[in-house]
Amino acid sequence: MSRVVLASGNAGKLREFADMLADAGIELVPQSDFAISQPPETAVTFIENALAKARHAARETGLAAIADDSGLEVDALGGAPGVHSARFAGAHGDDRENNARLLGELDGVPAERRTARYRAVLIHLRSADDPAPIVAEGTWEGRIAAGPRGDGGFGYDPLFELPDGRTAAELPTEEKNLLSHRGKALAELRRRLDALHDRAGRG
Repeated sequence: MSRVVLASGNAGKLREFADMLADAGIELVPQSDFAISQPPETAVTFIENALAKARHAARETGLAAIADDSGLEVDALGGAPGVHSARFAGAHGDDRENNARLLGELDGVPAERRTARYRAVLIHLRSADDPAPIVAEGTWEGRIAAGPRGDGGFGYDPLFELPDGRTAAELPTEEKNLLSHRGKALAELRRRLDALHDRAGRG
């Protein structure tokens, strides 16, 4: 069992990662266990933010690290909130206020123009100076509902409506983990890690 630090303090993300890595031979340790502060997210792309978070966590702990950066892209808003998803309504990152601002920005926009997607980028580093980080990405297509529905998930999940009419917050955890942007990115990351381990074993 290898110990890997998860470079996030988001409780929702921690739950999702723990569920999806339960059988991967990884002991996932949140960076909060080491009292590591979150580095500022000043980059303009998901991949740059994720890489900065992973290098910071690996450097501070001496462990391998996994970091993600993810967000919601709304076509009618030119891709916003994007990398600013967690801080759309202000630096405090309050889900309720972020959702309220999103609904306000889309006031009067018809359903057919409310298309959106979640995007996630995952980075795995073997060490802080790993020259060949593993990068995995995933997207999840949907649209923004007229109002929030569901008690599950976090972030914009109560507003993210799937083609079948349910929101992400109305999905059972297992189903969400299979369908979600983060689930797809994590599945790709696990495939890449398994391939590396197989090659190392043969070597």
